[in-house]
Amino acid sequence: MAKGSLVSGSIWDEYSNIVVDRMNNPQHQGHITEEEAEAMNAKLIVADFGAESCGDAVRLYWAVEKDTDKIIGSKFKSFGCGTAIASSDIMTELCMGKTVDEAVKITNIDVEKAMRDTPDVPAVPPQKMHCSVMAYDVIKKAAATYKGVDMDSFEEEHIICECARVTQDNLIDVIKINDLKTIEEIIDFTKAGGFCKSCIEPGGHEAKDVYLVDILKQTREEMERERLQEAANTAPDAKPEFNNMSLVQKIRAVDAVIEEYVRPMLIMDGGDMEVIDIKENGEHHDIYIKYLGACSTCSTGSTGTLYAIESTLKQNLDDNIRVMPI
Repeated sequence: MAKGSLVSGSIWDEYSNIVVDRMNNPQHQGHITEEEAEAMNAKLIVADFGAESCGDAVRLYWAVEKDTDKIIGSKFKSFGCGTAIASSDIMTELCMGKTVDEAVKITNIDVEKAMRDTPDVPAVPPQKMHCSVMAYDVIKKAAATYKGVDMDSFEEEHIICECARVTQDNLIDVIKINDLKTIEEIIDFTKAGGFCKSCIEPGGHEAKDVYLVDILKQTREEMERERLQEAANTAPDAKPEFNNMSLVQKIRAVDAVIEEYVRPMLIMDGGDMEVIDIKENGEHHDIYIKYLGACSTCSTGSTGTLYAIESTLKQNLDDNIRVMPI
C-alpha cells in the first residue's frame, strides 16, 4: 500500500522506521491452534479487544505453559490501521518468555518505546498513540481470561490519560505540588493530554468520565479551600514579624530562643549570659548581652561563642540581628 493512501506525507514522517517495517512485515501475525498449544504442554488463551474510538480490533493468542504460567507462544491478528498492526506485533513480541503476571505489567508506553528508532524520538505521531493503548488492553483481557478474573481488576487506579497512562491521583498531586494553573502546564509536567488529546475536554475521539479540565478546576478549587482553611486556622495564633514586635515582645522572643537553644550549651561549660538591652540601629537589631560565669572570661566570647549565639538568633528570629557583648 502506498504511503499516500494511508496518511499524509507530513504525518508519515513522524513514524519510526521500526513502525513502518512492522506495518509492512509483522513478524508475529497469525494464530495458535488448540493442537499446537497442547503439543507445547500449554493452555491456549484467545482474547479479543476492540477500540470503540477508531473501530480497530485485535485478537491475541497465548500458549501459556501449564507448569510455569510462562507465555511460550504469542501471536496476533489485527483488524485495524498500520499503527495498530505494528503496535500489536511489538506487544506480542514483548509478551514472549514472560509469565502472565509479568506480561500484564507491560504498558502502552513500553510498546511505544519499543518501536522507537532512537530513545528520545517518539515512534508514532501523537494522534496515533491510542493505537498502542489497544495493544495494552488486549494483554489485560488475555491475562484476565487466563486467571478467570475481570480485566478491570488489573487497574488499581483511575487512568485519565490512556496514552501516557497518567492516573487521576498523580494529576492531582502534580497540580498541587507545582501550583499548575493551565492545561499546557499539565501536559509539560505529566505528558497527559499531549498525545491524542481526548482526555483534555469533551469533543475528542473518545468520551471520558472525567477530563483534565475538570480535574484542574476541581483541584484548584480544593487548593483555594485549603489555603483559606489554613489561613483561618493560623491567623489567631500567628506571631508578628520580629521587626514589627514591640520592645517587650522582642525581649521575650530573644529570651525564649536563648533559653531553648543557647543557655543549655553555656551552662554545660560553666557559664551563662543575660540580655541587657535591644536597640534599633537602622536596619539592624543590636542585642546587648552580658556573659556570666565561665563565659565572662572565655577566650571565645568574642569569636566562636558569639557567632553561635548570633547565628541562632538570626535563624530563629531575624537576619538583621547583631549581638554585642558588653
